[in-house]
Amino acid sequence: MTETHLGAKAAPVRFEGVSKVFGKDVVAVDNIDLYVEAGRLVTLLGPSGCGKTTTLRMIAGLEMASSGRILIGDQDVTKLPATDRDVSMVFQSYALFPHMSVLENVMYGLTFSGYAKGEARTRALEGLDLVGLTGFDSRLPSELSGGQQQRVAVARALVLEPQVLLFDEPLSNLDAKLRRQVREDIRAIQQDLGLTVVYVTHDQEEALAVSDEIVVMRNAAIAQIGNPRELYDAPNDRFVADFIGEANLLACQITAVEGNTATIEIEGYTHSLPARGLQPGAATLAVRPSRLLIGADEGIPATVAKATYVGVRMEYTLTGGFGQVFAVHDDVDTPLDPGAEIRMAFAERGPVLLPD
Repeated sequence: MTETHLGAKAAPVRFEGVSKVFGKDVVAVDNIDLYVEAGRLVTLLGPSGCGKTTTLRMIAGLEMASSGRILIGDQDVTKLPATDRDVSMVFQSYALFPHMSVLENVMYGLTFSGYAKGEARTRALEGLDLVGLTGFDSRLPSELSGGQQQRVAVARALVLEPQVLLFDEPLSNLDAKLRRQVREDIRAIQQDLGLTVVYVTHDQEEALAVSDEIVVMRNAAIAQIGNPRELYDAPNDRFVADFIGEANLLACQITAVEGNTATIEIEGYTHSLPARGLQPGAATLAVRPSRLLIGADEGIPATVAKATYVGVRMEYTLTGGFGQVFAVHDDVDTPLDPGAEIRMAFAERGPVLLPD
C-alpha cells in the first residue's frame, strides 16, 4: 500500500439511558447505557428484533432516541440529524450507484461534502488502495464480485474520515469464504487507522473474530458486555451461553464449595471449577461442544445417537440420563458409530457454572 493522507479522528460514543419506542408501545431499545472507546471495534450482537440495528441507526441519526442522551466525543448529538453527525455507515446492501464507476462511487460523498474535484479524486484513490482495489477505479459495480463491492462501500465510508464508522450486517450477502476474507480486511483497516467502529451482526463467529468488545443484546436490552474470550468462557446466563458459540446446558449438583472452587456432580461423575459465587445445591452447567471428552475411562454414561463427518472433525449427538448434548471431536479416522455406549467427561478448563 502507498502512504495515505487519510487519518483517523476517532471519537468515543456514549449512550446514557437511551430508549427508542415506536408508536405507543413497541419498545425497540430499553434504557441502555453503553460506552464505545475511541479506536475500538465494538460489535452489537443478538437475534433478530433484539434492538441492535435500531441502536446503530440512533448513532447514525437515522432514528432519533425517544429518551436519554447520545454523545459522540464531547458533543451531544441526541437531536442532531444524520447530516450533522460526523459518522459514516456501510450498509448491508452496499448501496452503490450502478451507473457510476468505482472511483465515482467513492468520490460521491466527498464531492457532496464540498471537496474540490482534484482532492476528492486523490482521497478516493487512497481509499481504494486501503481496501486493496487499486486499478479498479474505472469499473462499474456490476463488474465486481460481491466482496469487491463491499470493499468499495467501505472505501466510500473511509474517505470521509468519520469520527465513527458504522457497519450494518456488512457480510450477510457474501459466501462463507468471502465473509472470512472481508471481515479480516475490515479488522485490519480498523486497527491500522485506529478507527472507532460499531458493527452489527447476528453471526456469533463473525463477532468473536472481529471485535475488541461485544455487546450481547436481548429483548431491547443489553444482556452482557465483554471481550470475546470473557463472553465465551464466562457467560452471565443461559441466553449468553447458548448464543455465543453454542453451549450444552446440563443440570448438576454443587456438592461442595471451598474458597472460589466448586465441586459438581452429575450421575456420579465429579468435576471442579470456579464457583462464580454459587453455593451448594442444584445448578446449571454450560459446556462447549469442544470441551466434552468423548470415550473417557471415567465419566457420565452416554450413547452416541448421531455421528456426522464434516471434513475437519466429527460431530456427535450424545444422549443419556442428562438429556442430549452436542459434541465435536478431531479424530475423523476412527469415528464412533451410532449406538455406541461410551463415557463422557469434561475438559479441565471450559465448563462454567451459570449464575442464577
